[in-house]
Amino acid sequence: MLKKYFTTFMMLTMLAVMLPLAATSADAQTRRYYNSRTRTYTTYRRPNVYQRHRKLFNIGIGSGVGLLFGGLLGGRKGAAIGALAGAGGGYLVTKKQRSKNYLRPVRSYRNY
Repeated sequence: MLKKYFTTFMMLTMLAVMLPLAATSADAQTRRYYNSRTRTYTTYRRPNVYQRHRKLFNIGIGSGVGLLFGGLLGGRKGAAIGALAGAGGGYLVTKKQRSKNYLRPVRSYRNY
């Protein structure tokens, strides 16, 4: 019975945290520039949370996976070693990824 209440509480908490993130307006993340020489508009969209904090996400996910496997195989001490190894792996993956531009054009269209 307690497990059922705990699971329900966790699901409602996750919903309460994710709801404000999903209810944002797209207008605030979009910029439009007009080029008078070519008479075109270029629209730039702000990157999402993963694209802005990609290094942090990769290291955190690697650390979590290492923690899980280390905990399953070696107990508490294995979890600590696995977390460090996973964070190192996540860091290496991040260093190998190529960099992305902060603002990227979505589309250009001509104004007639």
